[in-house]
Amino acid sequence: MPVTGPTAIVSGLRRATRETVSGLPREFWWLWTSTLVNRLGAFVATFMALYLTMDRGYSASYAGLVVSLHGLGGVVSSLVAGVMTDRLGRRPTMLIAQTSTAGSVALLGFMHDPLAIAGVAFLVGMTSNASRPAVQAMMADIVRPEDRVRAFSLNYWAINLGFAISSAGAGFVAEYSYLAGFLGEALLTFACAVVVFLKLPESRPVRVKSAVQTSVVTDVGMGAVLRDGRFMSVVGLSFLVSLIFMQGYVALPVAMGTDGFTSADYGLAIAVNGVLIVVMQIPVTRFIEHRDPRRLLILSSLLAGYGFGLTAFADSIAVYALTVCVWSMAEIVNAPTQTGLVVRLSPVHGRGRYQGMYTLSWAASALVAPLVGGFVIDRFGAEWLWGTCAVLGTVAGVGYWLLMRGLGEEKGEGEGEDGVVAGVEERVEVEPVSPVSPVVPSAISPSPGD
Repeated sequence: MPVTGPTAIVSGLRRATRETVSGLPREFWWLWTSTLVNRLGAFVATFMALYLTMDRGYSASYAGLVVSLHGLGGVVSSLVAGVMTDRLGRRPTMLIAQTSTAGSVALLGFMHDPLAIAGVAFLVGMTSNASRPAVQAMMADIVRPEDRVRAFSLNYWAINLGFAISSAGAGFVAEYSYLAGFLGEALLTFACAVVVFLKLPESRPVRVKSAVQTSVVTDVGMGAVLRDGRFMSVVGLSFLVSLIFMQGYVALPVAMGTDGFTSADYGLAIAVNGVLIVVMQIPVTRFIEHRDPRRLLILSSLLAGYGFGLTAFADSIAVYALTVCVWSMAEIVNAPTQTGLVVRLSPVHGRGRYQGMYTLSWAASALVAPLVGGFVIDRFGAEWLWGTCAVLGTVAGVGYWLLMRGLGEEKGEGEGEDGVVAGVEERVEVEPVSPVSPVVPSAISPSPGD
């Protein structure tokens, strides 16, 4: 007799969770752990403006300048870190980025001079953003192609879970001591570097020529990335979509304040985003894992655009929260799908540079979104901004529809499946790092219990 009721629901949830997390390599889970620990210490990005205005007594304009410099550092480091990921390797890039982040964040807590604070904030922005291309490239290296969307989704879930926990905990820390918050983030970031050093071997693929291959194939340069029309179109569309998402943290609080709502009201509305991602990311991942990425990206673009478009009609916290639900579902679908598409379009030996350019689209939107959102609200009103978001979402949806036609049937020029250059035998040499044995990404055995 079949089991029904709460027991069946619990059993179904357990089975779904087990199927979602099973089959992924041990090294992925160490990378996932590193991501979670890193996001648990996300103090600077969250409380920078409050720290400068409330604790240090600087003006809002100065705080905005410092936050912008922090974002500019991320823009600069995206491309540099992508090149480092391909040339030095994933593991060295992560170690350099995380140890440098730990040192610069700790240093920022002791800065008092305005110029020194601005300079170190720029450095923190550079170092904290530098590990992202390496993390994404390593994930693509060690996870099988059919499992990548699931892996990227789980990693995105860890980012939001860590951020949700840190946002609540860091608020209490800030009441006690902002310096303790800076040092806490530095300590947790250094812990990430320790995890990488002890548990993650290098995964960068190296070329081994076959018997019929006589020419030496050079690495993929930034010029090749910029000439890749389809990929750069993806970067452009990613910029449009991320420009929409950023309005939730830039324009939404301003618009709610103009309508007479308090900061606590905004906090309640935006909290829906984090809660929904933590609760829904795993079940939604099961739904989207093997579905057409073109349809998913079109759908997520439209949901993002029109989710923010609906904000024009919001007149209560409940309606604001409902609009957040709509664009949060777009975020849940878009993030892993788009990252998987970037990997699909990236040559194996150019993954770092390609991921760096993709990361640049998000870093650039973090710079542009405040300027665009503020300008439109000041000149035309918030309703025009929400309408613009709907238009941008539509443009992005049409762009993905045009861009990805025939992608399943076509291969990139000179590429085979998964971006491997034809005529070259691919092999991965993994640098042994005690106590982990050498690993071949295409054949990593799952961890016990998977």
